[in-house]
Formats: sequence, structure tokens, C-alpha cells
Amino acid sequence: MEKEVIIEKINDFLIDEFEVESDDILPEANLKETLELDSLDFVDLVVAIEANFGVKLVGEDFVNVVTLQNFYDLIENKLS
Repeated sequence: MEKEVIIEKINDFLIDEFEVESDDILPEANLKETLELDSLDFVDLVVAIEANFGVKLVGEDFVNVVTLQNFYDLIENKLS
């Protein structure tokens, strides 16, 4: 799957499911601070990623995920 498609799917999900403003969706955006995602949101995000991309994520996967770009990279790496 191409990186652009991955980014588009993630961004659409953030807008639709978490009501994140599209202006806030920037690669350098901090998931917790800028996008205001809490621990329950991360659980929902994991479920959505499994449903949309067919990849399983575990807590350790998020150790180095701070920004949206980190998250895009994580999904891209899991798919490759």
C-alpha cells in the first residue's frame, strides 16, 4: 500500500471518528497534546488500524510514537 493512501486513511479516520480538525493534522502534530488523544482513544485507534489495514498493534509499538509522522511510519512499517 502506498504511503499516501496510508496517510489519507489515517487522516480520514482521525477526522471522522475523533473529530480532529483537519487543520490540526500535520506530520509534526503531537498525538497527545495537539490532537488531544487520550489512552482510550489509542485503544479505539488500534481497533481501527486492525480493521482498516489488517495489522495488529501492541503497546510496545507505541513506545516511540509521539507525532503523527511517527504513527504513519509505524503503520507503513507494519504493512511492509
